[in-house]
Amino acid sequence: MSVAREVVELLAGRGQSIAVAESLTGGLLVAELVSVPGASAVVRGGVVAYATPLKHALLGVDAALLAERGAVDAGVARQMAAGVRERLAIDGAAADVGLATTGVAGPDPQDGHPVGEVWLGLALGTEVHARRLHLTGDRAVIRTATVAASLSWLLDTLRSGRAE
Repeated sequence: MSVAREVVELLAGRGQSIAVAESLTGGLLVAELVSVPGASAVVRGGVVAYATPLKHALLGVDAALLAERGAVDAGVARQMAAGVRERLAIDGAAADVGLATTGVAGPDPQDGHPVGEVWLGLALGTEVHARRLHLTGDRAVIRTATVAASLSWLLDTLRSGRAE
């Protein structure tokens, strides 16, 4: 069984929903989730905020944080994850899970960050976490590895009840 299928089935079994905020993955993460039959029961949708100013405008990431740190940052990943939960609320109810990706897929470094530096954000209720990845490979490999790492981290967190 694929990790995406396990995530969807676990969330469905709990009656929970997920919203996704993506930068470097450009929609690949939400596409992986919605490739699973029955995903519509849990996936609220996704926001691709590829341009840095859109992280503020669409997801509510603090503009001062973006100006000071740039888009490749733990705080940005956390705010993206928390923000997408709220932005994709239905009837005033936020999504149960927010999952976010931001980083450098290459081929060139960005704002002083090397290719392959990626931050994931995960928001579960009031708990918000970030995880740093150091990936290698070309642009496609980094983007695909980011999706895989995001889903694996989420699945592990859902199973254990805590993000590590």
